[in-house]
Amino acid sequence: MIHSNRHCLVVTMLGRKLPRRMLIGLCLLCSSTLSAQYDPAFNHYWNLQTFYNPAASGLNGQLNLQGAYAMQLLGYTHAPATMIITADLPLWMIGPAHGLGAGFVNDKIGLFEHKRFFIQYAYHQKLWGGRLSAGVRAGLLAESFDGSGLELIDTGDPAFPTSEVNGTSFDLDAGLRFDGKRWYVGFSVLHTLAPVVELGDNKTNEYEIPQTFYLTGGYNIRLKNPLLSMQTSAIVRTDLNNWRGDVTARLCYTGPKGKLYVGLGYSPTISASVFVGGDFHGIQLGYCYECYTSGIGPLQGTHELSIGYTTDLDLFKKGRNRHQSVRIL
Repeated sequence: MIHSNRHCLVVTMLGRKLPRRMLIGLCLLCSSTLSAQYDPAFNHYWNLQTFYNPAASGLNGQLNLQGAYAMQLLGYTHAPATMIITADLPLWMIGPAHGLGAGFVNDKIGLFEHKRFFIQYAYHQKLWGGRLSAGVRAGLLAESFDGSGLELIDTGDPAFPTSEVNGTSFDLDAGLRFDGKRWYVGFSVLHTLAPVVELGDNKTNEYEIPQTFYLTGGYNIRLKNPLLSMQTSAIVRTDLNNWRGDVTARLCYTGPKGKLYVGLGYSPTISASVFVGGDFHGIQLGYCYECYTSGIGPLQGTHELSIGYTTDLDLFKKGRNRHQSVRIL
């Protein structure tokens, strides 16, 4: 049996323990983020809102392509590396109240590799001077474990795979979101069915994925200078055993040729982050360095790159679908 929390992997197979050297390696990963869950915790979460809540799909009336790549715990062997690509757009042929999205996640942690493919749908309805959205997502989870990387004392133990084993499972997510003029709040549940992935041809081992609950929000603070604004956002996630929260503030400059921002982020008991990025002609580029506060050296943090592209869908009358991006307010 393999029970997964994202960086703190507690691994047992048929009741047997891993050898000491492997446990030490897992504990090194565990020490950095004890409160993380199965899903990757991207620092650019405000750009990846359709991943954390399917209700955000097609929300701003534009075609949005987003991607991020995170290299974590630099200097450690088998450190996590995560990539994500998402796309969403409104279904104008049906009506602007409908949104569609899709995405792919590849997350490699030590001997584990998690892949996820998904499609999602959202419905948006004007309400109370804002907009209420509901979304649902269906996905396929593909899990693998490279048993050839294990250093076993008893190499003949049948409980431990000696080669790569794989398994797949269906996944389902759902979410709600409300957008005001300068703020938003959302709630979502990922892995609502708590899927179990059976690994290997003989289905000897199982990979359990817990339900995870997300609460997100953001507020755009206007400053005296019309070219400047303070964009704040927050996310809290929990599987009811562990939790992680992130708070981010970005000072943004919006000029005639594009947008620039610098920012800070903080995750209690886990890390502090710095951000820099910009938006030029619909292309968004961002960089973040996350420094862990739990005893790991300042140079063994996380480098994260974010890239995106946003464009209007001029399928009908000119100017019909001009919108301010609610993804970053």
